[in-house]
Amino acid sequence: MNYHHQKTNKRMNLWKVQETGIKVSLRQSDDPLDYFCLFFDDEVISFIAKETNSFAEEHFSNLELTPSTRALQWKDITSEELKRFISLLILQGIVQKPSEKWFWSKRPILCTPFFGNVMNEKRYSLIMKFLHFQSSNDSEDESPSNNKLKKIGKFRSMLMQRFQSTYIPKQDISIDESLIGYKGRLGWKQYIPTKRSRFGVKLFQLCESESGYIWNSIIYTGKGTTFHEDYGVSTKSVMTLIHELKNKGYTLTTDNYYTSPELAEILIKCKTDIYGTLRANRKGLPPLIKSSKVKKGEVLAFQKGKICLLKWTDKKPILMLSTLHSTSMVTVESKKSKSSKLKPAVVADCNNTMDGVDKADQCLSYYPVARNQQRKYFKKIFRYLLSQAVWNAFVIFKKNGGKMRQVEFRMKLIERLIEVTVCNPSTRRGPFPKSEENVVRLTGRHFPSYVDESESRKKSRKCAVCSLKINENGKRVRRELRFECKNCNVGLCVAPCFEIYHTESNL
Repeated sequence: MNYHHQKTNKRMNLWKVQETGIKVSLRQSDDPLDYFCLFFDDEVISFIAKETNSFAEEHFSNLELTPSTRALQWKDITSEELKRFISLLILQGIVQKPSEKWFWSKRPILCTPFFGNVMNEKRYSLIMKFLHFQSSNDSEDESPSNNKLKKIGKFRSMLMQRFQSTYIPKQDISIDESLIGYKGRLGWKQYIPTKRSRFGVKLFQLCESESGYIWNSIIYTGKGTTFHEDYGVSTKSVMTLIHELKNKGYTLTTDNYYTSPELAEILIKCKTDIYGTLRANRKGLPPLIKSSKVKKGEVLAFQKGKICLLKWTDKKPILMLSTLHSTSMVTVESKKSKSSKLKPAVVADCNNTMDGVDKADQCLSYYPVARNQQRKYFKKIFRYLLSQAVWNAFVIFKKNGGKMRQVEFRMKLIERLIEVTVCNPSTRRGPFPKSEENVVRLTGRHFPSYVDESESRKKSRKCAVCSLKINENGKRVRRELRFECKNCNVGLCVAPCFEIYHTESNL
């Protein structure tokens, strides 16, 4: 069956989606934690804690570490501590600083003591160091793509399953690509010049057009990416994303990267409508629609069964494909110029429903959990997926009658995760003894002596007085030396720290 020239106002039959909305039992709640736990439930938290502890244990068994190595201070992370760690990741998207270390800085112009009250920097750094989502003992899938994603794949699958089981999107859905900015060394890093980050991990995403709820996504790893169908990349990415929504009557909006007559014919068989912009070099287009010059405001249309091809000129020619629309025109008012313009209905509808993915990306960019300095690609992906979970939780919150703005929702979620009302500020920890032990320090006979070589592998100790000083980066000064006071069992500079330590009581 070939295309024939046709101009009609007859609209095609529209399939209707029967069941949409929230699919889990939810009470009327204003607590953001209830919605966040739909995705980061006890099973997910326990999984991350277990894999992190397993990786740390494996790390210590395979390496010979010196006694002064910070990693030796590691202790197994609990689910409660992991929730506090996650809360700090979310908070970093609200209180943004160029360097992660600055969140614990003691410099007055940078100071944010709340971070230190929740978790000290050393513990945070250790958790980030050992954060893991896949044990090396787990069997590897034979698929090359799965091998590329093995460090994050299982966690991502758990999260996607929860995204899909919690909420069923409404009639209009959209598919587009997103980019997780990453400039590290990665064989399947992509370059997309139209994105702000330009370089990074590419995702194909399916979102609800109205709310921007992220329902499904594919991480593109190049040639070995796992798809459900055997077509070109653009077609099979769409078919994989909507695999669970086929034959349910959805209406899909895509841009010219995905839209094609081939895809439209496949989707019609799956009871799914599609419309969107179209490239002129797609296979199967009638030659006349490519060569014809259409005057401004005029419409040229071709019909083939349920597929309508439309060419319309505004500032430049625009090609559209739709299995739903006719050539009917609608009046659209411009928000900027406050004037009205006649447009084809398919163009107006496309402008309204195409921005589901862009809406989600824009809202995620306001409070970015992922940081540019993150070196490990799978940790960067984790932070992005965490941000998606917070966004989806906010969407469900709004659909359930919630009234908060997104930033208020995030702040309340952070407070609930760490239970800020019962979190006691960390007490000052110094090298000096308290109460009656101070008497020994300030009285008696004290003499400097060399550090006993048999007691220390490095034959040196940290000065107890110098370590109280803060450098320009907000860090405690670390000074190694070979002198100590054996009575007090502390390392001290001979001058002036030895005298200061044994004479000043208010240290």
